[in-house]
Amino acid sequence: MDQLKIGKFISEKRKAKGMTQAQLAEKLGITDRAVSKWETGRSMPDVSLMLELCSLLGITVNDLLCGEVVSMEKINETTEKNLLEMAGQKEAADKRLLRLEVVMMVIASLFLLTMLLTAVFITKKSLLSFGFIGLGLVTFVIASLFALRIEQVAGYYECRKCGHRYVPTYWNVNKAMHMGRKRYMKCPKCGEKSWQCKVVGETES
Repeated sequence: MDQLKIGKFISEKRKAKGMTQAQLAEKLGITDRAVSKWETGRSMPDVSLMLELCSLLGITVNDLLCGEVVSMEKINETTEKNLLEMAGQKEAADKRLLRLEVVMMVIASLFLLTMLLTAVFITKKSLLSFGFIGLGLVTFVIASLFALRIEQVAGYYECRKCGHRYVPTYWNVNKAMHMGRKRYMKCPKCGEKSWQCKVVGETES
């Protein structure tokens, strides 16, 4: 998607409706700075705002994602293209999140190990030792909770029994037995429990 083209299109349609950036932002419940970022091509409107934004500007979501008014003859073609592009963007974002999860846990583990070694070999005072250990453990737990959240929302889990793909709840991911990114969970579609793999796009992660 051409963000610059989409930004200019938003700007043109906003002005045609006689709205300032501040007025459009107020109607959407966001800041005028966010609208400015859209119109300069630095960011895209959030998916949750697209329908309301299009309604205010008098355009369709297809028009918005193409950066121009789409004719009826091209609507099916552009819809399919936009859906594929959005799916590709989500897949890329999910892969980045999963890489971040790995990096975050490696850093948290190294930090915990450093704090433990500091407490054992360097610090002589017992209270200070407990402080280093506590700091390492708290950091590791916080990183683990964030990593678990990433594990929940990035991509999907695929049921081994029926092939259904879904995003489980945070609690289900938290309590499930796991081996790497495989988790033993109950499928919401077939109701069977199995070792379910993390899937990003068309490939397993």
